[in-house]
Amino acid sequence: MKSRTRPADQGNTACDPGPAPTTPPCCAPGGDQGPENKGLDNDRPGQQRWRFVCGWRETPLGRIPQVTTKLTATDIFGRWQMRWGLGRMRYRITPGIYAIGAPTASSPVLVTANYKMTFDFLRRDLHSHDVWVLVLETKGINVWCAAGKGTFGTEEIIRRVQATRLEQLIDHRTLILPQLGAPGTQAHRITRATGFQIIFGPVLSADLPRFLSDGCKATPQMRQVPFTIIDRLVLTPVELVNLRKQFLWSVLVLLLLGGIGNQGFSLAAAWQRGGAAILTMATAAITGAVLVPVLLPWLPGRAFAVKGAVAGLAVGLLGIMTFPATLDGLNRFALLMATTAIASWCAMHFTGSSTFTSPSGVAREMRRAIPAQAALLLASVLCWLATAFS
Repeated sequence: MKSRTRPADQGNTACDPGPAPTTPPCCAPGGDQGPENKGLDNDRPGQQRWRFVCGWRETPLGRIPQVTTKLTATDIFGRWQMRWGLGRMRYRITPGIYAIGAPTASSPVLVTANYKMTFDFLRRDLHSHDVWVLVLETKGINVWCAAGKGTFGTEEIIRRVQATRLEQLIDHRTLILPQLGAPGTQAHRITRATGFQIIFGPVLSADLPRFLSDGCKATPQMRQVPFTIIDRLVLTPVELVNLRKQFLWSVLVLLLLGGIGNQGFSLAAAWQRGGAAILTMATAAITGAVLVPVLLPWLPGRAFAVKGAVAGLAVGLLGIMTFPATLDGLNRFALLMATTAIASWCAMHFTGSSTFTSPSGVAREMRRAIPAQAALLLASVLCWLATAFS
């Protein structure tokens, strides 16, 4: 197995668009309906000319789509949409074999998920390399999450290798899998069923060029999952978007409750008291969904719920010091308990985006934290309502 490297300034010069495919695009019902693959047959990648398909490779298996390594404005805009969770489950490409550069029978075969953002990062980082890419059907889920859910796993790899007749395309028997796909993969079963040996590549696709150049050897740094402040910050928009339904219902409830007082229901009170409560809720939500991920390593406690509670309590105290004249005793208690409970609850949701939690640990934390959060929030609402009748 050899990985050929082309001069960096050549880009995809080997990518010859060639004539259009003779087989018409498949429009069978049930195909993937993502933004770039509407009307495609799941078993025939590249039948419709996608924006990232720049040519076709003639192989013993027929014509295989050749993809560009340059990301377009459409790709970047699609990534922005995914960061905000817009159309997340539809952002996928058709499974199958793709060519990057001008691979030959001895070129490496990299296995990845059919989540388009994952595929985009892979082709971008393999600029100037000639490789085959085997895309699995992971239901539009990234490698790490798909490995946990079982869609990036042993059975799908075996099925895809056999369905694509990969052994007729290459003269070696090695597959390079992303390290983050290891939890769902049993290498010995894949080898027994297909004859292909498994090599696990680095965590980051950005390290693949060096990994391939060094004979498929990973350094210790390539095996570590980074989780920097930037890595955490880019995950926060989707956390905020996921709260939109709860937020909208809460706004309505707080406006209604805020208008209740000694004189019955008042629109002025609803606007004043309800508006203040909505501002408190929004501040606590941003604290838990944004501030906690940013400050994650420095907040005390191991549980995300505890980290969120600490941050929420600090923000509540800051609010009391900022508006001392407008908050009496019960309102202060209500503010502290509300910011603590809401920030804790929002921070707990970030466990699914972190690199150091497990499903069993998350379930255990939620069983313990949710009753306490609910009790704090209920006490906060009762204190807040009591101030309207005092």
